[in-house]
Amino acid sequence: MNEEFKLELSIRPRRLRSSVSRRALVAETRLAPSDLISPLFVVDGDGDPEPVEAMPGVVRFPVRRLVTECRELFELGIPAVALFPCLEASQKDATGSGALDGNTLVLRAVRAIKRDVPGLTVITDIALDPYTTHGHDGLLNGDGTDVDNDATVAVLTRMAVLHAETGVDWVAPSDMMDGRVGTIRAALDTAGATDTGILAYSAKFASAFYGPFREAVGSATGRDRPVLDKRTYQLEPGNRREALREVWLDESEGADVVMVKPAGPYLDIIRDVREQSGLPVAAYQVSGEYAQIHAAAERGWLDLRACRDESLLAIKRAGADMILTYFARAVAERR
Repeated sequence: MNEEFKLELSIRPRRLRSSVSRRALVAETRLAPSDLISPLFVVDGDGDPEPVEAMPGVVRFPVRRLVTECRELFELGIPAVALFPCLEASQKDATGSGALDGNTLVLRAVRAIKRDVPGLTVITDIALDPYTTHGHDGLLNGDGTDVDNDATVAVLTRMAVLHAETGVDWVAPSDMMDGRVGTIRAALDTAGATDTGILAYSAKFASAFYGPFREAVGSATGRDRPVLDKRTYQLEPGNRREALREVWLDESEGADVVMVKPAGPYLDIIRDVREQSGLPVAAYQVSGEYAQIHAAAERGWLDLRACRDESLLAIKRAGADMILTYFARAVAERR
């Protein structure tokens, strides 16, 4: 190329990208530990944490070790955790009755965390799939062919009040039943739990990316077992307008935060929700998203840290105010 050649340009965007310090000054989207929520799995017992095979680096914590993990996460600047119990088969039944036990595993975990790390925001899942033998998120109808919406909402409402009375900061109905946010909000207020927030799984899609999570919580589906069909209550992956309708309904019923799940495959939905709603927007980078990045990195096809950070930055850039991610601790530790 002719070394004398010079473009006569007054506008050169590369001037803003020419050094690390300049790129830092003009960065439009930043990711910090305070943007993250760490999902944590809890099991009974006092043994060592149990690795989740399909999710490298993720474990199921006994309560004692869970409290230590929560303290360390809080010290790293992560403001919240979301708890998911993994119960023994003997603790499950067809109606998920264990969800209404005031001494159930997740509530024992909440009490222990709140004693030791009172400033940490604790979020609990309001759904019946960890408690049912069939693995659905609610009660089945008479012939067992579908989830009974209204009967399920009645149980979930009692469950949410029980969690609030135990000290949970945000209850997170993830079931996708019609009307559950408004019913839960009314019940919480009647019970005097006006400060308990609702993080609604507003746009939860019937996704193929949930498999490792179901293994982690020991639900009725997982590897080598048939995948449950939850399409009568979770959203069709191709439905954009329906997702926005669900978000609008949850907001109108009193949700404090609305969420899109999964995150990475639904960045357009996150952006749509951000533009439509005035509420804080959460996004859940689910187990399958986490596992696929790890799997590709283990084969040497991707750089784990770079892809992890880029995937989270994309979710934030799309409009999420907070991100549930299994990468939370690693990001906070800058490793």
